[in-house]
Amino acid sequence: MEETSRARDELDRLGRSLRRQLVVLINDLTVRVHLRRLSLDEPKVADRCEPPRYHYATVYQGNRPAAATAAETASRAAFLLRSAGWDVTESEEDDDGVLWRVVVAHQDGNAIRILTSDNTPAVSFRGQTPALALYPPKPVQQPEPVRTPEAITPGYVLCYECDGLGWCPGCGGRGWVLGQHHRRSRCRECGTTKVCPICRGAGQLNASSLSPYQRGYYPGLDRG
Repeated sequence: MEETSRARDELDRLGRSLRRQLVVLINDLTVRVHLRRLSLDEPKVADRCEPPRYHYATVYQGNRPAAATAAETASRAAFLLRSAGWDVTESEEDDDGVLWRVVVAHQDGNAIRILTSDNTPAVSFRGQTPALALYPPKPVQQPEPVRTPEAITPGYVLCYECDGLGWCPGCGGRGWVLGQHHRRSRCRECGTTKVCPICRGAGQLNASSLSPYQRGYYPGLDRG
């Protein structure tokens, strides 16, 4: 719990820092400010890692003053950010003939991206904190089997795929598996249904309904 509390406290600190800087930029660079649209109330899931990681992230769009050009707005944004200790890069991006002035800034893991163009009065702000795990990894526990050799229905056999488990043997009934970099990915065996794809969760199969191929898994089964 202490580790979880520290992680959340750090993420909240980063979120407050990000919001303060965005408020300064928005108030300085745009008119008719509506800070209620600057949603940074709760962290959001950033990725499908295990454990999941969370971050604060937001998008805000306002309009620059009519007398301000895109170049002036981008230059002012870069100045404000550098004055606050952010690492800043400025660039231009051509999007189907529309030239965007782009300001990207980083500080303490936080990131801010600002776009503006002379083709539109809009100024777009994107901000996000780094992604942090708020909870320790949960130990993977194998579920109890739904069928045991002692509890098979007469005329049935234990499922050859899950051996009575009932749950998907590929993911252990979670619906997902861990891939590279501890990222969750969809279980290919059950397709997130979580149950064994052969017995559909029953843990057993009707012996009289087995195909010749399936009977090959039960060499002691009466073939008559």
